[in-house]
Amino acid sequence: MRFLSRPLLGAGLWLLCLGLSAHAAEVTLTVTDAAGRLVTDAVVAFYDKKTPAISPAPGKIVQKNKMFNPKVTVIQTGTKVNFPNEDTVRHHVYSFSPAKKFELKLYSGVPTDPVLFDQAGLVTLGCNIHDSMVGYIYVVDTPFFVKTDDQGKAMIKLSDGQYSYQAWLPGQNKPGTEQKVNIEGAATELKIALP
Repeated sequence: MRFLSRPLLGAGLWLLCLGLSAHAAEVTLTVTDAAGRLVTDAVVAFYDKKTPAISPAPGKIVQKNKMFNPKVTVIQTGTKVNFPNEDTVRHHVYSFSPAKKFELKLYSGVPTDPVLFDQAGLVTLGCNIHDSMVGYIYVVDTPFFVKTDDQGKAMIKLSDGQYSYQAWLPGQNKPGTEQKVNIEGAATELKIALP
C-alpha cells in the first residue's frame, strides 16, 4: 500500500476544499430577437477573467447535401477544425472574415490538414462552387459558451461569481452589448433579448 507524502496530501486537501467551495449553478438561458421570437443557434459566451483557457479538442464541420453541418459552430481560440466533404461533388471552402481568412481549394473527401482558428470573432464560411452554402463559426476566448436549441434555449453550468456575457444572433457580424450577471445559487434563469 502506498502513502502520499505530506506535501501531496496537503495539496490534495486544498484542492478538495476548493472544489467544495466552488458551487456550480445550472444556468438556463432563453434568447429572443427584437420581435420577441425565440432564436435558434444564438451563441452566448460568458467571461469571468480568471478561469484559464482549456486546451480545446479538435472540431469538425461536415459538408453534406450542399450544406455546412452544423450551420453554426462555437469554438475556443486555438481550436483546429477539419472540413470533411461527404457530398459526391467537390467543394471549395473559404472565409474572408477578419478573424480567419483561409481557403480549401476544390476537394473531395477529408482535407489533410485541419484549419487553426487562433483569433476570436465571427468567421463566415462559403463555398466557391455552391453559393447557397453558408456557415458560421464563432471563435471565443472562454471555455464557457452555449448555443441555443430550436426552442431558443440553452443550459450551462457555471461556478458562483461575477460574469460578463455577450450574445450573437446567427449571421450578425457583432455580438450584442456586453452585459453583467451574478451567478449565485443552485439554478439561475437568464432571459436575453437581442435587438
